[in-house]
Amino acid sequence: MEAAPQGEAVSRLSSHVSRTNIFDFDRASLEAFFEQELGEKKFRAHQVMKWIHHRHVTEFADMTDLGKALRAKLEGRAVVHAPQVVFDKASADGTHKWLLGMDPKNAIETVYIPDKGRGTLCVSSQVGCALNCQFCSTATQGFNRNLSTAEIIGQVWVAARHLGNVPHQQRKLTNVVMMGMGEPLANFDNVVRAMSIMRDDLGYGLANKRVTLSTAGMVPMIDKLGEVSDVSLAVSLHAPFDELRSELVPLNRKYPIAELMEACVRYALRKRGTSVTFEYTLMKDVNDQPEHARGLVKLLREFDRRVQMKDAAKVNLIPFNPFPGTRFARPTDEAIRAFQKQLNNAGMIAPVRRTRGDDIDAACGQLKGQVMDRTRRSAEFRKRLQAPGARDAAA
Repeated sequence: MEAAPQGEAVSRLSSHVSRTNIFDFDRASLEAFFEQELGEKKFRAHQVMKWIHHRHVTEFADMTDLGKALRAKLEGRAVVHAPQVVFDKASADGTHKWLLGMDPKNAIETVYIPDKGRGTLCVSSQVGCALNCQFCSTATQGFNRNLSTAEIIGQVWVAARHLGNVPHQQRKLTNVVMMGMGEPLANFDNVVRAMSIMRDDLGYGLANKRVTLSTAGMVPMIDKLGEVSDVSLAVSLHAPFDELRSELVPLNRKYPIAELMEACVRYALRKRGTSVTFEYTLMKDVNDQPEHARGLVKLLREFDRRVQMKDAAKVNLIPFNPFPGTRFARPTDEAIRAFQKQLNNAGMIAPVRRTRGDDIDAACGQLKGQVMDRTRRSAEFRKRLQAPGARDAAA
């Protein structure tokens, strides 16, 4: 899909600035907007949500069960503005990636991954990421800003429209994972509101367990999430020991593994039968050795004991997906299987995530957009890439 001319996109954006974007509202806030701002009944908000999220209609004039006077009122006060599709790419394995313009200078990536009986959308929460995890391509682009609720749920809308998804009927989009660009818990309010729309019957009708938030370990916000939401939790662990995890995931220096695991226990205990998924990216000769597997088993067995539930901890093993300039490498298939076997022999559920979309750079850890970096990280990464011998070393 070709990009819209930049001047046209800027003009369209500026025309929307003074009006409220309906994509920013979950059910409760849209009801309040209709009652308090428009002087209308709540059910009108429900009609509009169905038009937008079920039928993918963005023009009020086409919402035919609304009266002409209300449509005119909405035209003057509100807009339904989705992210601009800059381009999209389809992978040979059915994976689909969109580059979506968030404003004239920034764009993010969103990925749809079809599988047997399910279709998962990987959604971004920030333009870039501030956490600087060492093995993640997104981190090399630095950070610009948080996405609004409209920009987060707009990604779901773009994918749903492309797929012809109809909630409760033709459901091609069955799962959403907040695992794209950015740390979701660093953009808490907007992410929680967007996840509310994903789970609402007037939105995308996804069950709580089919919406997953992945965090690098912002401990206070994990507790806050447990107070206001009931989505599935995934934690980017990647190492069982503090020294190594602090190198790979710098946030660990603030919230070390013991504190993180305590927060995960609290999250699991708030509702009986809740499990937590721990993501573990396997990197050659870094965290894929037998002692790492033993440390992981010890850590997760203790988690199961504290939650008092077998298999309360689940592990996703993710073979590292290389990107230009990285110092890390993917382990051999034999090393991956050996690591998995150690976990399985200890009674752990530890599937190896199949690499999807790597031919279009849509695999886990590979997402990059267009980020007007407010840090020095992207410039430093480019400088390293251009250093003598850097390309040879990366190859």
